[in-house]
Amino acid sequence: MAKATPLSRPRGRPPSGKTTQTSSVQALDRALGLLELLADEEGLTLSELAQRADMAPSTTHRLLSTLQGRHFVDLDEETSQWQIGVKTFQIGSTFARHRKLVTMGRGIMRALMETCEETVNLAIEDEGDVVFISQFESHSPMRAFFRPGHRGAIHASGIGKALMATWEEGAVRKLVRKKQLVGFTDKTHRDAGSLLADLERIRDRGWSVDDEEHTLGMRCIAAPIFNEYGEAIAGVSVSGPTIRIPDDRVDRIGPEVQHAADRITDSIGGIRP
Repeated sequence: MAKATPLSRPRGRPPSGKTTQTSSVQALDRALGLLELLADEEGLTLSELAQRADMAPSTTHRLLSTLQGRHFVDLDEETSQWQIGVKTFQIGSTFARHRKLVTMGRGIMRALMETCEETVNLAIEDEGDVVFISQFESHSPMRAFFRPGHRGAIHASGIGKALMATWEEGAVRKLVRKKQLVGFTDKTHRDAGSLLADLERIRDRGWSVDDEEHTLGMRCIAAPIFNEYGEAIAGVSVSGPTIRIPDDRVDRIGPEVQHAADRITDSIGGIRP
């Protein structure tokens, strides 16, 4: 009987895509290295960057062109120097702002949790979703829990609606067209008219309520946090089961949440419009 031999692999094809993956990671590592070099200088020419990065000028230029296409670097045509681009600044500023927001808000969130004896959340808006970035859990056995990084539907969220209440109507309608209003319970807003009417009520009183709109048996009261330009950049909320947050308690917790949001706004140098 003939001895079986392994099937040969076509020439030039990497085993299991490993070479391609390794090359991609290496390219990313080199691109990040270029950003680090540019971060330490006001500007560097292509030859200077290639020498410091120990790369061929052609490879360096290819990576810079890719970064330039996404606005992470810019080329000064007059000096032929490459510089950090606006996108790098935006990302760095976002990190600094969110870190400051979490750091400055922790004490206020803890105090709010102790006052209301319910879980307190801090979240931001990102690409039409709510993203939770910090939380203080209550000590009660039944409580709301959102792991940092968890994304939620903005139209079925207390913080999401608190943020949308600061938007122009056109921006809300644009989001509705893009994301659609997914129904989670029979109380979820399913059309723009219903949502806009709720947002108007939120503007009037200064805080929002997710009344079992995402999860039956759970309520959430939230208020927006503003930056130094009077723009809503985040929200703080109190969440808990409806059995512990009946209607009359919602009316008491609402002003407490709004006060906490205003204190966080003040702590980061923001202004309420």
